Amino acid sequence: MDSKNNQSPTARILVEFLEVAITSVVFLKGVYPSDAFERRRYMNVVVQRARHPQLRDYIHSAVSGLLPFIQKGLVERVAVIFFNTDNIPLERFIFKLAMDQSYGSKVEEGDLEFSLRSFLVKLSVSEGLTKVLPRDCRWEITAYFRSLPHVSTSKDADLWIPTDTKQWQQPSLITPIKSMSSEPLSVQLYLEHPSLSEPKPQEKKIL
Repeated sequence: MDSKNNQSPTARILVEFLEVAITSVVFLKGVYPSDAFERRRYMNVVVQRARHPQLRDYIHSAVSGLLPFIQKGLVERVAVIFFNTDNIPLERFIFKLAMDQSYGSKVEEGDLEFSLRSFLVKLSVSEGLTKVLPRDCRWEITAYFRSLPHVSTSKDADLWIPTDTKQWQQPSLITPIKSMSSEPLSVQLYLEHPSLSEPKPQEKKIL
């Protein structure tokens, strides 16, 4: 049986979009030299594609591994999180997702792609909303599930492990970037930063 026949067109398009959008976020933050990326066209928008196989494969495998869970409506948010050397989050790009499972194959793919394209355009001019990161920061992709998938029933669940990411103690500051709400898909993209009252890590004293 061809597994593609069982795929929701909405879920497939969303996963492809997330791969491109996450790559755009990483490019935007300047974590790697600009020549680590190459220009491509996607949804009639100029976007960035990672040249390095390991970087490209990490983003692709992480996001494509979410496809069966997105189809089941289990994925609530997908985040790109940037950390300092103490493994404390500095900035989070959040994609909040909601998909109507009842639509099936009735979605107009052209309309959906048109709506998602606006996120890529907005991302490309969002650098002013973000913070300058230290040169030695690291990043990762984290998915937040509405309920945990059962490992015994899905081999894809083995790809995801509980995160040990440190959380902020105070409510985060949220900066909206873009949102869309239409059947069968709703997407919100926003930034999270630590509150100004967030306790700072204690500096190490030199004896």
